[in-house]
Amino acid sequence: MKTADCLCNHLHQKRWTKRLQLSILDSFSSEGTRHEQIVLDLAISPSIYLRQIDFLFSIFFAAKDSVSSYQASFTYYLLKSLICSSVVVTMKNAERAANIALAGLTLAPLVVKVDTNLNVVLTACLTVFVGCYRSVKPTPPSETMSNEHAMRFPLVGSAMLLSLFLLFKFLSKDLVNAVLTGYFFILGIIALSATLLPAIDRFLPNKWNDDVIIWRLPYFRSLDVTFEFTRSQVVAAIPGTFFCAWYAAQKHWLANNILGLAFCIQGIEMLSLGSFKTGAILLAGLFVYDIFWVFFTPVMVSVAKSFDAPIKLLFPSRIAARPFSMLGLGDIVIPGIFVALALRFDVSRGRESHYFKSAFLGYTVGLVLTIVVMNWFQAAQPALLYIVPGVIGFLAAHCLWNGEVKPLLEFDESKTAAITSGEETISSKKVE
Repeated sequence: MKTADCLCNHLHQKRWTKRLQLSILDSFSSEGTRHEQIVLDLAISPSIYLRQIDFLFSIFFAAKDSVSSYQASFTYYLLKSLICSSVVVTMKNAERAANIALAGLTLAPLVVKVDTNLNVVLTACLTVFVGCYRSVKPTPPSETMSNEHAMRFPLVGSAMLLSLFLLFKFLSKDLVNAVLTGYFFILGIIALSATLLPAIDRFLPNKWNDDVIIWRLPYFRSLDVTFEFTRSQVVAAIPGTFFCAWYAAQKHWLANNILGLAFCIQGIEMLSLGSFKTGAILLAGLFVYDIFWVFFTPVMVSVAKSFDAPIKLLFPSRIAARPFSMLGLGDIVIPGIFVALALRFDVSRGRESHYFKSAFLGYTVGLVLTIVVMNWFQAAQPALLYIVPGVIGFLAAHCLWNGEVKPLLEFDESKTAAITSGEETISSKKVE
């Protein structure tokens, strides 16, 4: 009874649901298994749950002498349910609180006067926080950015920026913005639908998210173009279409910000740097990119003012001559994917998110410093000039202090994905 009692006490302290407690304790009555089988089942579990697995190991080893009457084997899926209830629920609660705060802050300027500088900092930080927590998933991303892609990114960005500058210079500004509005209308529906889907799913039947609808283009059957979606995605697309239509019709700052926040959250959630080395290369390249195009040419400022699309967040200002302050989405997404990598690094080791806190604090300090310098000189500032040293510097100082430079530099999500895929294959064979 020692093993069952110990586990039951732990489940009670962690406020597990009664149903899950009974399911776990029932597994101790399975017959025909050995203690070594328990160890094997635990060993093949994903590395994302290492800390919880270590705790379960200690329980079983401490009760090895009395385990004969309760010989048991946790299946892969039962163990996954057990640990997800410990880790994911806590993270989901933090994410929901940040979502509520972000929604309230976005709507607040409609009813009360919010200090512009404070609004910029809080909105950007909450967006990064939400995107980072949404990026943590049971399986690592299947596709990650390589070092070569990171090195080319500033060059591609420069080419796109210069192309937009030339388009606005030689073509009608209204024509360019009309084309871009149609383009972002489609992208906005997709991004908003994906952002709202987890919240909407909670109020819809489970089968609405399971049944896949396949739709083919009616007049281009020879191309064999098909689209797959679920009923839940269709429901989520309704508010997304409304906000996109509102933005296309009125270009209201709130509609712009809602679309911009959706782009930021999806960018941080979906993009993966793969490793801190790749992240450092990308941030260093964009650090130079931002400085060059802001300080040495009028290109970036000119495009930002001419580009009437949700590529920036607008914050109402009390200054009549400057009704809005702006923050580019790149100043949120680019550092955000690096901060998200720090969070996934912490989770992969099964430890509290200390490195995430360091990187997140570095982002906050860098953004605050950007605003201070901007107000001091009354001129546009390249935010990455201050954010990149903040994020990398705080993270580097933390890992140097802990003496964990090697584990951090060796972390590679693509390798983690391969290991996890192998673990799931083994576990599926065991379940069969």
